[in-house]
Amino acid sequence: MTLATVTPPWAYTLQLPQDPRGPGIARATLRTVLLVHGLRDLVETAELLASELVTNAYRHSSGPYSLRLRGAGRNRVRVGVWDGNPEIPAPFGGGTVTEPCALAERGRGLQLVRECADSWGAYPIRSGLPGQGGKVLWVECAFPSPPLAGAAGQPV
Repeated sequence: MTLATVTPPWAYTLQLPQDPRGPGIARATLRTVLLVHGLRDLVETAELLASELVTNAYRHSSGPYSLRLRGAGRNRVRVGVWDGNPEIPAPFGGGTVTEPCALAERGRGLQLVRECADSWGAYPIRSGLPGQGGKVLWVECAFPSPPLAGAAGQPV
């Protein structure tokens, strides 16, 4: 009888100040966490998505923000970003997504979320204390498990 190795759930939270270096620090942290947890195949997509979310938090909020990473099942990670701005943008539930002009230098980040994330969502944070509200935007990305081999070596 063999015992299966069970990986306990994991989660990390990185508090970021209102500083232009924050998104780069968030990307480096995400990359390190995913590599340590054996999720190398998710690094590129998760880093792109996290970069968009933390950059938006930096640009559209006036205070600190945070990045939260957690294992969301086998071969899956959830990336969440909290900031103090209560406005939830499209495609997360607020308004409609508009396509940016072909020459626009900004405005494609949330479009990338729609195209690259396996799932996404948002929820408001309500608090009676000043500066404690805001929102969390989250995305999940995964890579498929390898197919099971049948008797003839064919996927089942």
